[in-house]
Amino acid sequence: MDTRTVRLADASNIWHHLTRHTGRPGPVMVRGEGLRLWDLDGREYLDATSGGVWCVNVGYGRREIADRVAAQLSLMPYYAGSAGNVPSAEFSERLLKYAPHHSRLYFSSSGSEANEKAYKMARLLSALKGGDGTVILYRDRDYHGTTLGALSSSGQSERRDGFGPFVPGFEEVPSAHCYRCAFGLARRSCSLECAAAVEEAVVRLGPGRVGGAVFETVTAGGGVIVPPEGYWPEVAAILKRHGALLILDEVVTGMGRTGAMFAFEHYGIAPDIVTLAKGVASAYMPLSVTLTTEEVFRGLQEGEGSFGYFRDISTFGGSAAAAAAADENLAVIEREGLVDRARVMGGELLAALSEAYAHPAVGDVRGLGLLCGVELVASRESREPLPEDRVAAVVARMAELGVLAGRTNRSIPGGNNVINFAPAYTVTGDDVETIRGTLMRALADVLGS
Repeated sequence: MDTRTVRLADASNIWHHLTRHTGRPGPVMVRGEGLRLWDLDGREYLDATSGGVWCVNVGYGRREIADRVAAQLSLMPYYAGSAGNVPSAEFSERLLKYAPHHSRLYFSSSGSEANEKAYKMARLLSALKGGDGTVILYRDRDYHGTTLGALSSSGQSERRDGFGPFVPGFEEVPSAHCYRCAFGLARRSCSLECAAAVEEAVVRLGPGRVGGAVFETVTAGGGVIVPPEGYWPEVAAILKRHGALLILDEVVTGMGRTGAMFAFEHYGIAPDIVTLAKGVASAYMPLSVTLTTEEVFRGLQEGEGSFGYFRDISTFGGSAAAAAAADENLAVIEREGLVDRARVMGGELLAALSEAYAHPAVGDVRGLGLLCGVELVASRESREPLPEDRVAAVVARMAELGVLAGRTNRSIPGGNNVINFAPAYTVTGDDVETIRGTLMRALADVLGS
């Protein structure tokens, strides 16, 4: 197709995600190399979002991944996940070296699906033990996916509006958001009331009613929220004490994003279940993983009759080509030391973004590894959030200047005021400076100096 025909087909035929269609043509992306993208008009961008939703972690144009996938497609693209395939076995061996407390990978094709599997595992385990642990806790501001089950466990009300009724058995607890503490306390001067709230919920719901809790290790789309020191060990201890599974959603943070292979490594804890998706194959193919301990796996193999196995399937979890992409993606991460690079460059990015405190609209800058957020406020004193349309205008201005940033988008009433940055792990110092400089110019252009 020529350029005009492509644009017309896109505008006339495609229902774009998270978009109000007004008839105005949107961007059509054509090519990527490293952190650079080019659109249909030939405009070049520095992609500071790893594909818009934090997944092209090793950057665009990875010939070695494309070649590995092409070879597997020719050999055998797929067979149902009730049988094995060679790339899945190879990837499992490579990944489990980094997860000494875990032993089993359940493949599916999206983060929403990976979380759904975790919920089903937790509820079935409780049923097999003769219990009633059907309730799963989730946190305000965390996001776990777009299916009705995952959405029922997501603490972002604007994502949920109009889609009910929701799946019962999910209970919300406060987030661990120090800048906007649910308890009105000051940073580093509290008693981890946000962790204590988890135990309060378990006790309130009654003995044996909570089968698990699903939390983002570091909240991503809800505002890039890094929990305070001591939070995770305390939460893990509470859940273990009450016999509830800890399910950590690392759909965004897993596979090196925070400067460790898994974000939970920063906190010295061992969750029962970990969900992974975006970085599993760096979006070269769709694949997600529900990673479990041997105890969880064995618990779902020891029932009788139809309860003697996990009665679940994910059609495209059987994709051998996707598993080949995942294995080669992890091989790239290993060869190039990209987890360490994410840690080092993440420090540089956070330091550079912190210079934005020079602008009065910047209330907080936070992050871990190459996942950083800049929270914009109408007033530093009151911490009143900057209205979402003004934040959107800053991000749009950055795009006009050639840098693609993300933002909290129609998710949290009054809280859609965080610009997020999650560039590919190959980001350079020059890229970081471009991101910083573009943010500063966009703030000045849109909000004044």
